[in-house]
Amino acid sequence: MDAIKLAAVLRLDDFVLSFLTLQGPYEWGWRMHPMWGWGWGIGMMAMMLLFWGVMIFAGVAGIRWFIGQSKAPRPDSAREILRERFARGEIDKDEFEAKKRELS
Repeated sequence: MDAIKLAAVLRLDDFVLSFLTLQGPYEWGWRMHPMWGWGWGIGMMAMMLLFWGVMIFAGVAGIRWFIGQSKAPRPDSAREILRERFARGEIDKDEFEAKKRELS
């Protein structure tokens, strides 16, 4: 029985050795990369571009918003000042109408 087991083990060893020696040398190629199978590589590149596009857009939008917040409010226009003076009673209706026509 021992001879039969030993023969079987030797045959298995011979098979493994012959299988390993029949393989060609390992060569690296782009198709070997695990992320390129089934379109994953292209999908991941698209997701990366989308991610960085959103990050750049958000950064630019945030900077523009921040710069817009620091602007001083526009000074009142001449008509607004004229209306305020008339509402406070500093000028009468005739003077208000005359100055309003001058501004138009």
